Amino acid sequence: MGSQIAPFDPQAPINPDKKCVAYFYDSDVGNYAYVAGHPMKPHRIRMAHSLIMNYELYKKLEIYRAKPATNFEMTQFHTDEYVDFLRKVTPDNMDQYQKEQGRFNVGDDCPVFDGLFEFCGISAGGSMEGAARLNRGKCDVAVNWAGGLHHAKKSEASGFCYINDIVLGILELLRYNPRVLYIDIDVHHGDGVEEAFYTTDRVMTVSFHKYGEYFPGTGELRDVGVGAGKNYAVNFPLRDGIDDKSYKDIFEPVIKSVMEYYRPQSIVLQCGGDSLSGDRLGCFNLSMQGHANCVNFVKSFNLPVLVLGGGGYTMRNVSRTWAYETGLLVGQKMGPDLPFNDYYEYYAPDYELEVRPSNMDNANSAEYLQKIKLQVIENLRQTTFAPSVQMTDVPRDPEGMNDEADAEMDDLDEDENPDARFTKRRWDKYVEKEGELSESEDEEENEANGVRKQVNGSNGKRRRNIMDYQNPLAVPDDNLGGGSGGVGGLRGADGVGNAAAAGNGSGAVSARSGRSQISRRSENGTDEEDAGREEQNGDDDVDMADGETTTTPAPPATNGGSVRAQEATPPESPAAQQEGDGAADDPATEVPAHVVAETGPDEAEAMDEDENLGEKIEEDAKEEGRVERMREDVTAEKATEVVERKQDEANGDGVERDSLPRDYS
Repeated sequence: MGSQIAPFDPQAPINPDKKCVAYFYDSDVGNYAYVAGHPMKPHRIRMAHSLIMNYELYKKLEIYRAKPATNFEMTQFHTDEYVDFLRKVTPDNMDQYQKEQGRFNVGDDCPVFDGLFEFCGISAGGSMEGAARLNRGKCDVAVNWAGGLHHAKKSEASGFCYINDIVLGILELLRYNPRVLYIDIDVHHGDGVEEAFYTTDRVMTVSFHKYGEYFPGTGELRDVGVGAGKNYAVNFPLRDGIDDKSYKDIFEPVIKSVMEYYRPQSIVLQCGGDSLSGDRLGCFNLSMQGHANCVNFVKSFNLPVLVLGGGGYTMRNVSRTWAYETGLLVGQKMGPDLPFNDYYEYYAPDYELEVRPSNMDNANSAEYLQKIKLQVIENLRQTTFAPSVQMTDVPRDPEGMNDEADAEMDDLDEDENPDARFTKRRWDKYVEKEGELSESEDEEENEANGVRKQVNGSNGKRRRNIMDYQNPLAVPDDNLGGGSGGVGGLRGADGVGNAAAAGNGSGAVSARSGRSQISRRSENGTDEEDAGREEQNGDDDVDMADGETTTTPAPPATNGGSVRAQEATPPESPAAQQEGDGAADDPATEVPAHVVAETGPDEAEAMDEDENLGEKIEEDAKEEGRVERMREDVTAEKATEVVERKQDEANGDGVERDSLPRDYS
């Protein structure tokens, strides 16, 4: 891999007196939604942006809307066939691409949804342009919270990731930097990035992740790279429940050693929010402060840094943390009370910035962490100190050069390898037709070129999916924060609605929601619903109380009750909301008594036997839409009162502050 990466150009000098942070945000990113009930919600990026704007961080940021990456730019890493498939497939024509979906692993974890390719372009474009600005010395930190999709492979989607914007950004950095360091603090192993640079010493990948019966199943301590890249892949496998202190005790010594031995010129930091406490798919116990400490430590080395998003499936926690880390990068202290913003209701009942840890057990003993840390540092000692790369100026010809140059290279390859059936060049150009070869043919060539037997291949094993490993201790996701905003949201959000799927542990508006597995859009089509009706936590130090006035009481918190307020999802699909999460503990948002009476268990049985079930479901949907509108009015009024009260207490004169801009794209 090292020989295949183009030599670099000298980097433009960065003015040490100018501390510039370039922030990339596309207002369209929140419009895209994975399928109903999917835990990945691009809407969280819009929520984080709203906090960033209302904390007035934009005054210290250079905000850009990056040009979306083109299919040609994506093929700098991904294959032409894969990118072309992503560009063409839509929910309307996906039946025509059944074979391709299996080939490219698009389906379960990585579904086809409206605007898939545009979403990938926004994610990759921000990372590539951020890297380009770092190269040209236009900034010393670039932030793209829409990026960090580290599972995508060269020709395969994986773990909610389709296009690997991180690899594309690193390839851009390698044009100007001899060595690039990649750091991953997502709870999942950054397998896609590690795999891309597994055989080169120009990129060192460092990943701190959960290992052992967990997606993606890679990233053990012994995975250190091969060939020229041996010992340049660093993996720190962790167990459940690691806390702030333990994480700090391993992160800082390891990164300090990496900086001493590797001496990178640029750093890429993936800040996946699923390592936070209470995440739907995560199993760590980091607070916002513990997570942000990693960002602060990396920033302290004063190197060009590309900061990216990643995982994170409890939206209110992810948005809080990314906003706080943005404040760290620009050096602005942020108050504990959240400013009023477009999604203020999501942060009920406390409306605070902090994401606190729970009391879950830490399965990482001090002896275990010390043993792994010493082995990682020992592996680093075996690397070449600050490996160099040949400094030559290579013309930036288009990929594949031209036909004449290609023919000359083919002739040279044949002259140098007269007796070889498959040279490396011929292998790279060869496209195997389906069914052309059996598994027993060309095994030696496959082995020599690094082609391994796939887990989901002929051995009959099922592919490992990221959603197979959900956190049983996390508070069930609720209904106020679907994949994106709905049409005509509370505050003008222009998203495409995403309903929570039936069976995802969401709260129930009524008993009817639990038995009717039909996803349907409520008539009002609102973007956000009040989070107050979903919050059952109460105080962070006590167990979640059962509802006193609702028909479906909330379950107790299984993680000690110290999980934050539940995440928000727009009420796109009332039927998807499940019984057991509770409609509300707040009397102001209680479901009216006549609606409760209409949706009791007796009627549920009667409706299942009724011949006109379809008509009754339609009537129920209309009734629920009316209830949702009533609930919205109550919550909006309540949220306004909370804000005004806090402002009065702070100012003492009851004068409201000037409203902040809601979009600064």
